[in-house]
Amino acid sequence: MSDYRLVFWSISALWILAQTAAANDPPTESERLHQLFDREWQFRLAEDPLFATSVGVHDYDHLLPSDTPADLERRDQSWHGYLKELGAIDRSKLSAEDQINYEIFKEQLENQIAGYRFGAYQIPLNADSGFHSEVARLAQDMRLEGVQDYENYISRMRAFPRYVADEIALMRQGLARGMTLPKVVLQGIEVTMDTHIVGDPTKSVFYPPLENFPTTVPAGQHLRLRESGIAAIREGVVPGYRALRDFMVNEYIPGARSSLGGSELPDGREYYAQRIRHFTTLDLSAEEIHQIGLKEVERIQREMLQVIEQVGFKGSFREFLEFLRTDPRFYAKTPLELLKDAAYIAKRMDGKLPALFKTLPRLPYTVEPVPDHLAPKYTGGRYVGPSVGSTQPGIYWVNTYALNTRPLYNLEALTLHEAVPGHHLQTALARESNNLPNFRRYSYLSAFGEGWGLYCEWLGLEAGFYTDPYSNFGRLTYEMWRACRLVVDTGVHAKGWTRQQMMDFLASHTALSLHEVETETDRYISWPAQALAYKIGELKIKELRRRAEKALGSRFEVREFHDAVLLSGSVPLNVLEQQIDRFIQAKLANRPT
Repeated sequence: MSDYRLVFWSISALWILAQTAAANDPPTESERLHQLFDREWQFRLAEDPLFATSVGVHDYDHLLPSDTPADLERRDQSWHGYLKELGAIDRSKLSAEDQINYEIFKEQLENQIAGYRFGAYQIPLNADSGFHSEVARLAQDMRLEGVQDYENYISRMRAFPRYVADEIALMRQGLARGMTLPKVVLQGIEVTMDTHIVGDPTKSVFYPPLENFPTTVPAGQHLRLRESGIAAIREGVVPGYRALRDFMVNEYIPGARSSLGGSELPDGREYYAQRIRHFTTLDLSAEEIHQIGLKEVERIQREMLQVIEQVGFKGSFREFLEFLRTDPRFYAKTPLELLKDAAYIAKRMDGKLPALFKTLPRLPYTVEPVPDHLAPKYTGGRYVGPSVGSTQPGIYWVNTYALNTRPLYNLEALTLHEAVPGHHLQTALARESNNLPNFRRYSYLSAFGEGWGLYCEWLGLEAGFYTDPYSNFGRLTYEMWRACRLVVDTGVHAKGWTRQQMMDFLASHTALSLHEVETETDRYISWPAQALAYKIGELKIKELRRRAEKALGSRFEVREFHDAVLLSGSVPLNVLEQQIDRFIQAKLANRPT
């Protein structure tokens, strides 16, 4: 053998030995962490088939969740196991980014464990939506491209009565221990089921995919799939919604609690404190939040009075609100007019985005009315993201029900919050990020997301919106609305406020329609602490922007600041603060951000 070949084989042997030794080395703390993330992610997908579909994993598209007591106990044991594994990882040996991953993952596990401990699963719906309304979006959320996709769709429709039976069994557990929605917020909830109890399956919201098949489904399969789908609507969807309606009307509503506050639930004060921590991601007491709310209400009211003076209105604040609620000029005459106005506002903001953001998402969005089966008890608008990998856009829903309760002066603020630069831009960017673990790409933390949405309403001032003083009053009434939430949510769930007290406080401080005051009040009662996320999150984002502007002076660039806020996905507010501090230090040191 030549010296050259001897050297070559020696080097090769050493390389193989080095690789073998490396393969036998114990994993690093970072490797252990990400292996844990991957295993828990696969568990999460298998346990929630609807969630799996929403993130573009189609292995479970034929299934609906199974929520028997045995399933719930097994999940709880698994979450405890994952948390124990996480605790065995030395956090100090992780990179700064993985330390953030560690903390967010830990908080998610702890929230799941707390939800099981308090029995939150025994209330699988709220005043305007729930598990049953999620299933009603199967036609929009599922991949329907081939024959197997349609078979999966049909299987899910047929599984619906079993899914309903699981949830009814859990709600019966809640009835037995007082873990229910308050009776008063359930008035009219049957409309969210009645819409789906159809005599003619072709009138069902589940039918449209069976009418027009994509070209990827062979024509010879159309009749069979259509007939099978119609049978699934008749034998699965309709009986499932009928069973849920009968249970709600005959058993749940009569047996629901007459009390209102979360503190009246089993272990209620502890439960509400945990919900505050979950939705705000901060350690704040109910009393601290209540006082923050009162202070913000006072500040915003001063600004509202300035607008009233600007428009020359002669009368009291209460009379001005009545004028806004009753003057026809402030209301669309047709649903199409309202949708067109919303679409125009959204398109105008599209043109402003390059001046405000360095990074923009690829995913487009559209504007649609809130579906009829939800609209009567639904909020004024909401963003609905598509399933990953689907051919659907993001959707900005605008509620066209009861047009005399949907004022146009609120529409700019609503659009900037729900569409762009609010929820659509924020969630689309997170999903398109390739540098986040899956559990972060597809997570939504309310304090971050809703705080961002409210910040975006205010950002419209910089972008040239709200030139009409009535529209600016609408922006202020939306901000006041979120400040009032801090007061009324803590009021009802910690201080014993009545429903009428809540409605009176909202009606006397905002220009919301009285219909919306009522539907929003019921939402807060049925969803303890969720309403706190908006104002708490917005206050933190504004605080951090002021900090960056002060520290950087002429080096501050709003597009870079927005990237620093958004490109790490949805994070707890304390983590966001760390991110912005690092952004500031990097800019001061002339390092890339």
